[in-house]
Amino acid sequence: MLGLPEAISVALFDLDGVLTSTAVLHRKAWKTAFDDFLSERAGGTDSPDFVEFTDQDYLDYVDGRPREAGVRAFLHSRAIDDVDDDTIAAIGTGKNEMFLTALSEGGVEAYPGSVRYLNAARDAGLRIAVVTSSKNGAAVLDAADLSQFVEVRVDGLEIVEKGLAGKPAPDSFLLGAELMGVPPAQAAVFEDAISGVQAGHAGQFGFVVAIDRHDGAQTEAMRAAGASVVVGDLDELLPA
Repeated sequence: MLGLPEAISVALFDLDGVLTSTAVLHRKAWKTAFDDFLSERAGGTDSPDFVEFTDQDYLDYVDGRPREAGVRAFLHSRAIDDVDDDTIAAIGTGKNEMFLTALSEGGVEAYPGSVRYLNAARDAGLRIAVVTSSKNGAAVLDAADLSQFVEVRVDGLEIVEKGLAGKPAPDSFLLGAELMGVPPAQAAVFEDAISGVQAGHAGQFGFVVAIDRHDGAQTEAMRAAGASVVVGDLDELLPA
């Protein structure tokens, strides 16, 4: 009834873009942070050397990755490899401050389809964990009133503390399965980022559900990255 193989007993959900609408806030904050940096480096937005940060940049280089890894990946895509660690950290910190401001202003909502799926999963006895690269996982879950569903949370703070490789490496999901006491084959990964889908596939999890919230634009890439199924919203997995 949950659209999963019978062997699956644990669900490992990414947070932003899967359960909550906060991916939109992240994308807006990243655009402001990167455009400010790119503009200053180019000498202004009117300079021919200025090329703005795009939604595709977000999907390709930032979405799903730990904060500083996303900064490095995007800058490398623009052949900007001469920035120091302090600059990398400053870009990420500035972005996070903007995100937290938006969060405090009530900018987070749980997707209704995701709430329906979480309720159905809990009623069916599927155990639930959240695995997110965000260091704001607890705050986002509380703001969206989703903490009630979550047995275990692995977030960016724990990833840094334990020195885990970020997505697309499977480390954070593997830790989630370990904390839930099951092997990867008995856990399903739920992701909206290509890097997260790659992580689920690399970790040899029993099922990888990809959520394409971009009107199908990511569907083929998600399948190529290892998704077992691609849906537009989680409640598509429930019986009609």
